[in-house]
Amino acid sequence: MNILDQLHYQVLGSSSSSSQQPLVFLHGLMGYALNWRRIANAFQKSRQVLIFDQRGHGKSFHPEKGYSPEDYADDLALLITALGWEKIDLVGHSMGGRNALNFASRFPHRVRRFVIEDIGPEAAPGSLERIQNLIHVVPVPFASKLEAKEFFMNTFPKLISHNAQAQTLGSYFYSNMIENEQGQVSWRFNLDAIIESLKDGRKKDRWEEWEALEMPTLIIRGKKSEDLTSEIYLEMLKRNSLSRGVEVSEAGHWVHFDRPEEFTQILQQFLDSEEAEILRPNFDFRRSSD
Repeated sequence: MNILDQLHYQVLGSSSSSSQQPLVFLHGLMGYALNWRRIANAFQKSRQVLIFDQRGHGKSFHPEKGYSPEDYADDLALLITALGWEKIDLVGHSMGGRNALNFASRFPHRVRRFVIEDIGPEAAPGSLERIQNLIHVVPVPFASKLEAKEFFMNTFPKLISHNAQAQTLGSYFYSNMIENEQGQVSWRFNLDAIIESLKDGRKKDRWEEWEALEMPTLIIRGKKSEDLTSEIYLEMLKRNSLSRGVEVSEAGHWVHFDRPEEFTQILQQFLDSEEAEILRPNFDFRRSSD
């Protein structure tokens, strides 16, 4: 089957609007394309922008197996080829960042600039238990969207009050609920795919991929994040000379959700700057646009 029929995607903007590289966003675990819509909207006047549900998520195909970063990256390669794009700027958050890292390391000739949001290359098999515990707290299916909203906005944050981003996580989970034909509300994604993605994505480290990157790369970290520690963030900067980093105050793991305007400004600055400027030590990606 054609990859265009397997993946649910949207191309925003017009091919005639700019000569800039197309911009691709990859969502995180349990996410879907529209998690990026607010950020993507800021770029569609100047370039083509691709957002899509990755395999096992949203309205895209849900195979029984095949949820490693390599599988996700192969889907991206097929998709941009089918769209006729030779080279892209690539942004990935969390699981999407891991998938984007694999793509950028294997297909460096197809990536002009790479942005990885709040995830590192280290192995973290313990993540499986942590995320499974969060999922199992949720009593799906709900009888209605109203019942689901009440749970995620009020009950859920109390159940995981030990989590510094309980409220944000509740909003994120609620955004990934969908109503079925019977009127019940449950996960938008394939739960088995989520577990498989966690196992395959975190069972080994990816430092070799990180060190092999050949394009200017930006790490965006939320200062309150528990997913990308300060130690791993600094190690990433140390182990790839083409990488630069920004830590965003008052943001956790979902930087683009917690601080969307600042995230957009940082991203715009990185994508629009000359390579020599980007690679200058201590270059500030948060400077004003004037």
